[in-house]
Amino acid sequence: MLKRHRIQFPKQESSDLNQDEAYFYLQGSGGQRKIRFHDYDEIYQVPGLYEQIFYDRLKCTSPVKVTSILESAIKQSQDNFTELRVLDLGAGNGMMGEELKKHGISRLIGVDIIPEAYEATIRDRPGLYDAYYVEDFTNLDEDNKEDIISWQCDCMVTVAALGFGDIPTKAFIEAFNIIKAEGWVAFNIKESFFDTSDESGFSKMIRELIFSEYLDVYYIERYRHRLSIEGQPLYYFAIVGRKNADVPDVFMKSKDFL
Repeated sequence: MLKRHRIQFPKQESSDLNQDEAYFYLQGSGGQRKIRFHDYDEIYQVPGLYEQIFYDRLKCTSPVKVTSILESAIKQSQDNFTELRVLDLGAGNGMMGEELKKHGISRLIGVDIIPEAYEATIRDRPGLYDAYYVEDFTNLDEDNKEDIISWQCDCMVTVAALGFGDIPTKAFIEAFNIIKAEGWVAFNIKESFFDTSDESGFSKMIRELIFSEYLDVYYIERYRHRLSIEGQPLYYFAIVGRKNADVPDVFMKSKDFL
């Protein structure tokens, strides 16, 4: 049984912070450590800390939700959910991968940019992934790219990793282009990224991609991703679509996403 950690959320000023600036205090024998929610490298090094914060305390539902709507979308097609070969982009310590495996996914390939994510997966969920790559998809090693392509993935998922600089637009499109034509794409994004007032590159890219010839959207649902530190719901959109073709460089450059 995993050790329970002593965690304290800030009582004041937290409501003024952006979602990616939120933090908590971890109490330990060496004193108190301040850790930001997006300091994944630090969080993953402590067994069970990620799960305790985001799933036990803040009630994150995204792996369950995205898996559920992916399965529902595929039922509208002739494909078989259990035969999917999935590329899990921003796989972290395997929470999304674990949910997919519960539903009988055939092959599961993990990708993350930080080695601590891979180490946490091997430590806490050994054998979950058929392969796991520590790679920067904005500068993907050609040998590893060919190796990833050889898995012939026909689905890409990315959960709770988009829009805050964790996965840049270039990395998302690189992974999108690696999966096969007519493959499936499932991801979630904060609801504000759908707002035209958001001029960030990622927000613009998602809006353009959804209405482009490269992706047919099958399913969109607004849902409660998790709670904030103050106990308020944070709403996201879960999206599932089917890839029609690779996104060309000219599309990215012409829209000024990079």
